[in-house]
Amino acid sequence: MIRTPLRPLARILSARDRGENPDAIERANIRDRHEAMRDRARARAEGRLLLLGVAFFAAFSVVGIRMGVLATTEPEEPQAVASGASILAQRADIVDRRGRVLATNLVTHALYAQPQMMVDPARAAKGLAMIFPDLKEEDLLKDFTGSRKFLWIKKKISPEQMQLVHEIGDPGLLFGPREMRLYPNGALASHVLGGASFGREGVASAEVIGTAGVERTFDAWLRDPANGGAPLELSLDLTVQSTVEEVLDGGMKLMNAKGAAAILMRVDTGEIVSMASLPDFDPNDRPAPLTKGEAGDTPLFNRAVQGVYELGSTFKIFAIGQALDLGLVNPDTMVDTKGPMIWGRFKIRDFHNYGPALSVRDVIIKSSNIGTAHIAQQIGAERQQEFLKSLGFFEPTAVELAEAASARPIVPKKWPEITTMTVSYGHGLSASPLHLAAAYASMVNGGRRVTPTILRAKSQPQGAQVLSPEVSAEIRGMLRAVVQRGTATFAEVPGYDVGGKTGTADKPMPRGGGYYKDKVIATFASVFPAHDPQYVLVVSLDEPVETSGTEPRRTAGWTAVPVAAEIIRRVAPLMGLRPEVEPTAADGVTLVSN
Repeated sequence: MIRTPLRPLARILSARDRGENPDAIERANIRDRHEAMRDRARARAEGRLLLLGVAFFAAFSVVGIRMGVLATTEPEEPQAVASGASILAQRADIVDRRGRVLATNLVTHALYAQPQMMVDPARAAKGLAMIFPDLKEEDLLKDFTGSRKFLWIKKKISPEQMQLVHEIGDPGLLFGPREMRLYPNGALASHVLGGASFGREGVASAEVIGTAGVERTFDAWLRDPANGGAPLELSLDLTVQSTVEEVLDGGMKLMNAKGAAAILMRVDTGEIVSMASLPDFDPNDRPAPLTKGEAGDTPLFNRAVQGVYELGSTFKIFAIGQALDLGLVNPDTMVDTKGPMIWGRFKIRDFHNYGPALSVRDVIIKSSNIGTAHIAQQIGAERQQEFLKSLGFFEPTAVELAEAASARPIVPKKWPEITTMTVSYGHGLSASPLHLAAAYASMVNGGRRVTPTILRAKSQPQGAQVLSPEVSAEIRGMLRAVVQRGTATFAEVPGYDVGGKTGTADKPMPRGGGYYKDKVIATFASVFPAHDPQYVLVVSLDEPVETSGTEPRRTAGWTAVPVAAEIIRRVAPLMGLRPEVEPTAADGVTLVSN
């Protein structure tokens, strides 16, 4: 920038020569300089005002465009970003194989208090005690008047209860939004679903976590946003499950049993269509676990999966099937059944005297312990163990329930010949009803190993071949004969060829060893239709007693079998199985023509 001198020498000298005042030149130059500075400042200000006007115009244009966009789009919740760990409340639904809801979410509220904000703690305590009978007025008042700054009052409240708390009108009583787990069918399939509770909690939200059953097994999957809200699809059929539980409950009461379990499974895929354990519970209000006593005394105990029992004569079919597969016998081979059978200091007896010998087929039909023990001797301990391992009796089931991993079968530590004989008819090795159902499915479906699953199968898995198809067909015929003329005649259901095997095992004492003399576990493992099995049904009753006769009867043929037959009669049509009606004989019918 070039500055013009205020008193240029040339002009000063010229002015003096003309007799003018040189100071006038300086004043004129100062005035010109100030005018130039003013013009530059004005131009700069006008430029800034123009730029500011353009900026305001652009900003208001963006706001206007955004408002127009929001006005024409669907409303949605704002997404807030927090620096801390967020609590993920959303949890996917659980549905049955037909898409019907078994577990879902319900928006509710939690009630908490900030005592320092309360106006009338005594009135608030009295009002809350009237709304929630399980709360004590004196305890609430003590908390409200103490040193606590925050306390939870109720983790879940209904809209009606929320309105009543509003009417108390105390500013220290506050509500936090919650998403709770809801089981709309109550206790139905409670042992499969398990239940859920709150994990991490804040006043604005709470984390819902699974505590048992599939809720716990698939907890991470149910909470994973990457699934896009897709439900977890189980293999259960809600209608069938309801029917099974209804019949089983009635049968348990009729047979005076302490508990009961039932499993209905597809023989080809291992899908569990129904799993029931009684007594049960409501997962909406899951009871607290027992701190003392036997595990089976709590309704939380899943007898179908966690109940590990000696399953009695239902095991005989495994010894017979293995002997047939090894070529040691055929269905018509005669087996020694003369009793008692003595092995060292042990005696093996049959429930009835079946004479000196029975065919292999009749050993199953009449359920001979002695005949089965002789066949087991031919098989041998090592081969018997390998076969039972191939059927899954040496490890927990792989079903997707949190409790299954702890239900390991009780296997003898030593396996002498006497153990081989007793295990062949279901004593000495304890397993769950689910183990039994999976093994029976493997025996009758052509000999392929079945792995039970609670998820709906997308494809049919191919298990290992544990038995030849020919032997599997022989087994199906024997099981059918047991119902036709053996120990399970009460299992006949008109229109459905039911096959099965009974098992009555003395119940072991929990302490000190030995068995009860008047307490049994009665089990019936059935398949239907027997000529082309599609389903396996296992029914087990804990300490049943049938009292309609002159003497109490505890055997499975009198207790578990009738219950299973009623279940089959009612659920088979629900699953699309049409009864097969045999044509009546034409004798005595006269054809009349016009």
